[in-house]
Amino acid sequence: MASAGSSMRRIGLWLAGALVAGALAACAPVYRNHGYVPTDDELAEVQVGADSRDSVAEKLGRPSAEGLLNDEGWFYVQSRWRHYGAKEPQEIDRQVVSITFDNGGTVQNIERFGLDRGEVVVLSRRVTESNIKGIGFLRQLLGNLGRFRADQFLQQ
Repeated sequence: MASAGSSMRRIGLWLAGALVAGALAACAPVYRNHGYVPTDDELAEVQVGADSRDSVAEKLGRPSAEGLLNDEGWFYVQSRWRHYGAKEPQEIDRQVVSITFDNGGTVQNIERFGLDRGEVVVLSRRVTESNIKGIGFLRQLLGNLGRFRADQFLQQ
């Protein structure tokens, strides 16, 4: 009889151990990726000032429903989420690639943004040289204050 009791105890301990192991495995984090962002190697194939919307579509594809597509540019978006048990899912990484086009449809700018401590940061940027775009008249005017030399105002 003692052997039947000890075998029942072993089965009980085995079942309890299996339940604990199952509970611990259920609490393991699950990671999910959403969206698509081209890699740096894929972006290197796109030439600023040379490629058009059509050539970018051939090399990278058009942004999906997760990204944005408008007249000024294309935005590829990818997020990585961690699901942990019953807790609310947490976004642990986000990348956005922005490809902007000029009025003729030529690539003007390629930028990659990331998420760092909840703030968007620029990870890489390839831009055609144009210092004036996006800067208002007053900012241009006020930006020149203090750049004058006294000899520029003296009459000779």
